[in-house]
Amino acid sequence: MLYPERLHQFTKEHADAVAALVCGLFLFCGWFALHLGFLGWALLLLPIAYVIGGYESAREGLTTLIKEKELDVDLLMIVAALGAAGLGLWRREYYLIIDGAILILIFAISGALEGYAMRRTERSIRSLMSLTQDTARVVRRGNQEVIPIKQLQVGDEIIVKPGELIPTDAVIVEGYSTLNQAAITGESLPVEKTVGDEVFAGTLNGYGALKLKLHQPPESSLIQRVIRLVQQAQTETPPSQQFIERFERGYARVIVIAGVLLLILPPFLWNWDWETAIYRALTFLVVASPCALMAAIMPTLLSGIANGARQGILFKNGAQLEMIGKVRAIAFDKTGTLTTGLLEVCEVIPTSDYTKADVLKAAASVESRSEHPLGLAIVKASKNLDWKAATEVQAFPGQGIVGIIDNQEVIAGKDDFVKKYVADLPKNLIEIATNLELQGKTVVWIAEKRWGEGEVRRWGERFHPTIPLPEHQVLGIIAIADTVRSQAAETISRLKKLGIEQIVMLTGDNQQTAESVARELGVDRVYAELLPEDKLHVIRRLQQEYKTVAMVGDGINDAPALAQASVGIAMGAAGSDVALETADIVLMADRLEKIEVAIRLGKRTQEIVKQNITIALGFIIVLLIGNFLGEINLPIGVVGHEGSTVLVTLSGLRLLKN
Repeated sequence: MLYPERLHQFTKEHADAVAALVCGLFLFCGWFALHLGFLGWALLLLPIAYVIGGYESAREGLTTLIKEKELDVDLLMIVAALGAAGLGLWRREYYLIIDGAILILIFAISGALEGYAMRRTERSIRSLMSLTQDTARVVRRGNQEVIPIKQLQVGDEIIVKPGELIPTDAVIVEGYSTLNQAAITGESLPVEKTVGDEVFAGTLNGYGALKLKLHQPPESSLIQRVIRLVQQAQTETPPSQQFIERFERGYARVIVIAGVLLLILPPFLWNWDWETAIYRALTFLVVASPCALMAAIMPTLLSGIANGARQGILFKNGAQLEMIGKVRAIAFDKTGTLTTGLLEVCEVIPTSDYTKADVLKAAASVESRSEHPLGLAIVKASKNLDWKAATEVQAFPGQGIVGIIDNQEVIAGKDDFVKKYVADLPKNLIEIATNLELQGKTVVWIAEKRWGEGEVRRWGERFHPTIPLPEHQVLGIIAIADTVRSQAAETISRLKKLGIEQIVMLTGDNQQTAESVARELGVDRVYAELLPEDKLHVIRRLQQEYKTVAMVGDGINDAPALAQASVGIAMGAAGSDVALETADIVLMADRLEKIEVAIRLGKRTQEIVKQNITIALGFIIVLLIGNFLGEINLPIGVVGHEGSTVLVTLSGLRLLKN
């Protein structure tokens, strides 16, 4: 029972190839019968070859003619084959029936090869779907249950064992492991994940068991959004392909009119006999058909989309793959795009009586009671130091914070705030702080109340008696900044070498900070203190100057600019849902260097499309000249025509390689 089922499945999956094979078998038998002089058998077998090999093309051609009132290339091939057969019967030159059957066979083989090529591209794209799990292991009422993914609810706790795929986007609540995210983000190295980190569906868990908590519906997971967008990309036709399809509809009419003229005029103008005129007209229908031209674009674009998806670059449609290769200017959002979006302590400058550790420990003691991002950055920088949290903490929004440690008072904040406690700030620190602020860094001043005479103070494991000093003393300053991405400067440099004429930075941050980051990265132009609508207006001005402009962003405030740009590029891992939905291209990992890869892929796509169009038009011109001069017959014309179609299809598949 299994064998017939497998045979049925095989014939269903490879229907085009099977039809071509059977057509070839009947063609060979018909030719052999004719060669042996069995005309009756030949006239029986050859029509069967016509029907089996040409049925699908005839059906599609007639459907297009009836429903859309348009001539189709498939129908032209069938007309040419039947015309050759009719001419052979009329003149009793039965080898012409063989020629028509060969046309049908080669057309069927070409269709099968094109089908295989397109399915290879589709399989490469659909491989994303294999990353999705059907079930998940959840903890309910203290027991583990395996349930379908679609039944998961927000708040469910999921168990993932070592070596298993993450079933859906979630947050780690217990465990530590390394995850292979290559299939989703394109990162080649495993990434360490621990409690509080988000994990993505389709990534492969390493050696550690994890307990996850579902924080969003499964259908909102990153991989599901990717799959939906890729499916959408397959159904949308890019402008170049739309142009070719419009051209093909008009071109088919021209072919028919030219074929009729070639049939009627040569006998009167050049004294051709009618049989020759009919044969040349039929050959003309074959060689002038734009099959290769139709196959010059879509296989290339779909291959490029598949290539990008494998490298963590999601093109939402083929039009954007074409457009990215034409970009002349790129605008970057600053925070979260050129920078990490995370504040970090970059410098600690103590006064002469203290060490960096003294300053950090005092600051962390009071800032540990604060929710302010600056305070969180200080606490993070002090995680390896021994300090204890302050008591009686009082925060002064926008100014600073005060707390008690071992009955001593510690102050952290702006210089104006600290001046209320310290009469004179050290002049050398004022100068250093001013320079740091010019570099776009935020400076936090740290001071403490000094001990009275006869007391000892304890900081940094140092014990010594103190002498009477002013009541408060500055310990030092801490510089905090949103750190620039490690690959940002190199990416911008490489983009300029790639031919990008202008690199622009857009930010809502202050002008001073923006210019500091721009100088560090080599950005050409800076627009600071912008609202979301301001970013949109800047993009419009850039488009007037450079025509094709890309915008790279990650936040909700970037969405209007992303929508306005010729190509909107969103940072996938850190990007907001609004930015991801608005953008045309999504970088699945927060890796700016992927922008260069995307542009190179776009340029390569343009090159291959141009090569394919040149090849297609070249074959058509050569075959038309050869037919008019009488140098080619119908089978040679078919081989040239279908060979060029297969050639440009395979040429487009070159983009499947990295």
